[in-house]
Amino acid sequence: MQVLCDQGTPVPLRRYLISHTVVTVFEKGWSSMQNGDLLDIAEVEGFDGLVTTDQSLKYQQNLANRRIALVVLTTTNWAIIERSVKLVTDAIDGMKPGAYVEIAF
Repeated sequence: MQVLCDQGTPVPLRRYLISHTVVTVFEKGWSSMQNGDLLDIAEVEGFDGLVTTDQSLKYQQNLANRRIALVVLTTTNWAIIERSVKLVTDAIDGMKPGAYVEIAF
């Protein structure tokens, strides 16, 4: 799967996603994009999922007709995420088109 990691997603998470193609918003040059535009272009570019720490995304965007899956981490703190990294990798591994998964730590 092609996974896009948003700005707040800790970089070390990438080491745990070896079975996926992982690209960051920064690497794509999309850092200044608004959420709706980011989701649009990510879908056009063929990304299967977006990993983000933006918990307000579900309130700001109509996610009903999206093809891209969203995995939302409720913290940016890598030490906390790393302790539960299996929850994160399982959510990413199991992404279905249009799914929304929020992982609370």
